[in-house]
Amino acid sequence: MATATTRGTTVGVFQSREAAERAVTDLRAAGYRDDQIGLVAKNASGKTVRTDGAGDTNAAEGAAIGAAAGAGAMALGSLAVTFGVIPVIGPILAVGPLAAALISAGAGAAAGGIAGALIGWGIPEEDAGYYEDEVKAGRYLVTVRAGDRATEAWGILNRHGGYNRTTAATTTRTATRAAAGTAAATSGSATGGKTMQLKEEELHVTKRPVKKGEVEVRKEVVTEQRHITVPVEREEVVIERRPAGGRAAAGDLHAEQIRIPVSEEEVEVHKEAKVREEVTVGKRKVTGTETVGGTVRKEELRVEEEGDVDVTGNAGTARKRK
Repeated sequence: MATATTRGTTVGVFQSREAAERAVTDLRAAGYRDDQIGLVAKNASGKTVRTDGAGDTNAAEGAAIGAAAGAGAMALGSLAVTFGVIPVIGPILAVGPLAAALISAGAGAAAGGIAGALIGWGIPEEDAGYYEDEVKAGRYLVTVRAGDRATEAWGILNRHGGYNRTTAATTTRTATRAAAGTAAATSGSATGGKTMQLKEEELHVTKRPVKKGEVEVRKEVVTEQRHITVPVEREEVVIERRPAGGRAAAGDLHAEQIRIPVSEEEVEVHKEAKVREEVTVGKRKVTGTETVGGTVRKEELRVEEEGDVDVTGNAGTARKRK
């Protein structure tokens, strides 16, 4: 089942005030606090919307009581309505934490658009814009700060006809099929007919992020032994001896020495750090598909005939004669 749930905020759109009120009543019965439930609608008629099913009240009364509450929004179950003006929508009324996000307590005017408030709660920008457009069109928006009870909250909203951006197309198709079935049933020439609705269950999918694991990337200093072969030069003494002849120079024999300095190259090793490569670490979203399934039920038509009767218009319907 698809839900508009991000960071614990569940959103449902309702076609009528009555449906929205029933959803809010059930949410409260399920244990959700008043500061977790929000409602916003276009205040085209100058009347407020109560969330306790008690009916309408004057905007002036609600505004006066809201001002007396100090912050401009009160607990659900009383005149839980705050009034303001959003330039792109016009007069609005709001309830609960959504009211606090939309209405400036000091001036009683809208501090930002509905989309901006929802984006601040973690709703994606495209979804937030869709919900603001729904309010512009006169529909009722209910929000629940449900935390880890998001699935339960969405079940309550959906049970009373609430839909979100993901399920809107399915809701429209269901309404179209119902309208088409009604038209087909009434377009014939039969009189005194009775209508039976055939229902079936549909599968909806809910997606939520779960932590799959964690990757840690770090660098460490390791030591390894390296060898470099370099050519070096050194001097060596060469002694060459060869026979000689002739007479020696006059004089006494005496000791004599020759000193020849010998040198060689000495290798010195020094180290310096250099950048070998750069590593960039990030994450990206990849899209795959998963196949999920479940068992659903549907109602099928069975016709049992008793006596000599003619039945028409039942092609493909199982028939049984008593």
